Amino acid sequence: MLVFPAFDENPYLNLLALAARADGFRFLGSGTYRELSERAAGLRAGDVLHVHWTTPLLQQEPSASVASRRLRGLVALLGRLRGRGVRIVWTVHNRLPHELRHPALEVRLYRALAAAADAIHVMSPATPEVVADVVTLDRQKVRVIPHPSYEGVYETGVTREAARASFGLEDDERAALFLGQIRPYKGVSELVDATALAARGDGPRLRLMLAGAVKEQSRDEFVASIPDGLPVISQLDYVADGDLARWFRAADVAVFPYRSILNSGSVHLAATFRVPVVLPDEPHLRDQFGEQAWVSFFDRRRPVESIAELLASRTAQPAPSAYDAFLAGISPWDVSRSYAALLSELSGDDRRSRPISGADAAA
Repeated sequence: MLVFPAFDENPYLNLLALAARADGFRFLGSGTYRELSERAAGLRAGDVLHVHWTTPLLQQEPSASVASRRLRGLVALLGRLRGRGVRIVWTVHNRLPHELRHPALEVRLYRALAAAADAIHVMSPATPEVVADVVTLDRQKVRVIPHPSYEGVYETGVTREAARASFGLEDDERAALFLGQIRPYKGVSELVDATALAARGDGPRLRLMLAGAVKEQSRDEFVASIPDGLPVISQLDYVADGDLARWFRAADVAVFPYRSILNSGSVHLAATFRVPVVLPDEPHLRDQFGEQAWVSFFDRRRPVESIAELLASRTAQPAPSAYDAFLAGISPWDVSRSYAALLSELSGDDRRSRPISGADAAA
């Protein structure tokens, strides 16, 4: 099967494929429009094309005319693949890509993928409603396979005491963590302002923890936006997998102040480390996480003030057992088994022992 785009370091893609690889499915990756076109030419009946994030197809092209030609080429490619008996899976990761250069073309691409797909994979059951103003998803094609937890994937042996000591955190300090790429749509500037506002009150002493590479603006520009005197621990760069536990174990709460979000693997990562989270009060997020004692929601109409109020509150930490029921049904292996079952349904069990096709050999 051919995956687009494929990133070797992407934990989600690796976890999703665990069981299918164990069953003998062979994966070929493509990362660019050209690679997708070239490697798809080798697919034949019973093979599967799985499209994930669509940003590299059109939105990274500065020229609208080139992006339009690419769209026509993609629509034609999807038609040829279907004509050859290739099965197509599309995962809806976002309502639309977060950085849009050619919005009208992206909407047309979404609609072409929805029409061509044999299965439309969603992680949130509310996805069809959330994207309804962009694309209509055929309910007969929709398959809900949740985002996996990261249980057993990352080192979790570091204790809270050791993690906090490594950052110089005092016992009476409340550490609020944002970990991930720092991009405008993630609302980190609102979190900075909210922490500064909360720190001026009579609530707990606060320390803001920021970990992740700065994108779409310079690092110096972002650092300059942090108010003087705000206690911050930062690593404005990639955090190695082996160091994730230290950041999460040290935190009292993980805040994800997104301006717009459909799915977030960061929530599942925080839950894996038993760290409570703060999310925007999107209706689909309330439906998905509203019953979890470790999830709080901020008001998107007043994000700075609302997040500040949550940070200043003196609520007790949920017990580690509060996360168990949520995590029990989304272990990496269980989720990957569901994905492997989908691939088997689409391609037939005989795919497990088939020899490498021409497309695989080109990898």
